[in-house]
Amino acid sequence: MIVEQIWTGNAYRNFNYLIACPETGDALAIDPLDFQQCLAVAAERGWSITQILNTHEHSDHIGGNKGVVRATGAKIIAHSNAAGRIPNIDRGVGAGDVIKVGHSVELECLDTPGHTMSHICLLSKTDQPALFSGDTMFNAGAGNCHNGGHPDELFDTFERQLAKLGDDTLLYPGHDYLLNNLGFTLDREPDNALAQKMIEDYSDQDPSNALITTFAQEKEINIFLRLQNPSVIARMAEDYPEVGDNPDARTVFLKLRELRNSW
Repeated sequence: MIVEQIWTGNAYRNFNYLIACPETGDALAIDPLDFQQCLAVAAERGWSITQILNTHEHSDHIGGNKGVVRATGAKIIAHSNAAGRIPNIDRGVGAGDVIKVGHSVELECLDTPGHTMSHICLLSKTDQPALFSGDTMFNAGAGNCHNGGHPDELFDTFERQLAKLGDDTLLYPGHDYLLNNLGFTLDREPDNALAQKMIEDYSDQDPSNALITTFAQEKEINIFLRLQNPSVIARMAEDYPEVGDNPDARTVFLKLRELRNSW
């Protein structure tokens, strides 16, 4: 599996992705908003985009579909419940479905509601596992729930699925929010040494050559995966005494998501 992360450079800080089969040159485009750049990269690499996967229905993730389809005839894949919100879906998918790219790439669909209720993440079935997380999970952060989602569902997605992925899994998110998210982690967990080091090391990161984190790193820096950390709980109890000194994980997650909305 070959992964090309494409930095759009837009105001929303989107990443687009091409996943290619090295044997056939067939490629899957994930959320190809900047369709011209996606097409140019594919042409440069000698790849043929045959499929599009939209992780969810928001315009900054589906806005390039028409351009890619017009140029390549690619088939559009999305959550089976998104048919009324994403035009011209050719294949609706759900939990456990597999998307094949060429001869050698298989990607498992994870049904990951929260950011929206019809959100798909892709987990590669390769020696080096990777998660293409759309807007469910970011480097050091979690998606918001403002436009068609729900924080309770997002907690369930993190708790039941994402937190259980292997430490060696690579994370490929839909946006570059690394520095802001690290700042929020440090606001809630001031003694997080790795988050402090990373915010210093990557303060001038070029998003066109972005850091690819592993889940081992995420479990150290992503506050939404650190719900039982004593420092996180103590900091929350200072600001919100009503949560007590032994809150359950769901309470901590929901409060963190609420705080992040206005941080």
